[in-house]
Amino acid sequence: MENDNTQQTIVKEYRFIQTTDSIVDSVIDKFVERATFGKQKYNTDLDRSDLSLEDWLEHSIQEKLDDILYMQKALTTIREQKL
Repeated sequence: MENDNTQQTIVKEYRFIQTTDSIVDSVIDKFVERATFGKQKYNTDLDRSDLSLEDWLEHSIQEKLDDILYMQKALTTIREQKL
């Protein structure tokens, strides 16, 4: 029999969220999926403490720049399809 100190128990925490409408529910699901993906890919989460506030802001700026590129690509594609 293993000693209690060597046993590892994995506990998943769950919370219950009131359903609202399909849009809000789908966004909440995406947040959870994104957080799970990030934890698996980078082996860390937003509770990390190794980044400064400046680092967090820089990450946010980079994400927004990517988003602008995606929106511009989508807009360009829509406009080209109208021609």
